[in-house]
Amino acid sequence: MVSKSQVVGLIPARGGSKSMPRKNLQQLAGKPLIAWTIEAALGARQIDRVIVSSDDDEIISTSIELGCEAPFIRPKELATDEAPTIDVVRHALAELGGDIQFVVLLQPTSPLRSSEDIDGAIELCREHDSGSCASVAPASKSPHWMYRFESDLRLLPLIELESRPTRRQDLPEAFVLNGAIYVVRPEGFGDRDALVDSQTIGYVMPSQRSVDIDCELDLMVAEFLMNQQTHGTI
Repeated sequence: MVSKSQVVGLIPARGGSKSMPRKNLQQLAGKPLIAWTIEAALGARQIDRVIVSSDDDEIISTSIELGCEAPFIRPKELATDEAPTIDVVRHALAELGGDIQFVVLLQPTSPLRSSEDIDGAIELCREHDSGSCASVAPASKSPHWMYRFESDLRLLPLIELESRPTRRQDLPEAFVLNGAIYVVRPEGFGDRDALVDSQTIGYVMPSQRSVDIDCELDLMVAEFLMNQQTHGTI
């Protein structure tokens, strides 16, 4: 049990994955994928405990070897493709109990997120006295230049505007959730139906630290970026 107000880093890592079998244990630059998130969480000054939520014995044992806590096993019904992540957080909070100031959800599929990013998102949440914060990255394409198909194959703007910008310089800045960091306060959490709502503030991360691993190509891109960072070329 948590004995005092703490910030808990929660790493959700189930054993199954349709897109990439055993994804959280796939090798990336000589380490299991989950290792990069555990190391970043352990290195964050603002986090007091790092906990893995998993249904998988191998992931749990690997996480413990890497210095992560595993005080409970995630139920199988919360380890399916359909299980909402917010329910995984609720389960962890119920298991931990005690006085938790923030729970920081850190998905292992974001291996390039740094300890400084984690600290920055938590500090931003504190500075703005916000109930939640989510990491974002600059969008590679503006939604103002995106279209959808009608049934007759006509192209209609995804966003209806009276006047559509024709120059890139005139477009408003756009950001996308990168899935790397979600900071939430447990109080009032029971009323939420999503990790991000209209009151959530955003912590901006650069694109080169926002790779989300979903397939073999993503692993290759992440390893390339890691090598570039090691040699100081980005």
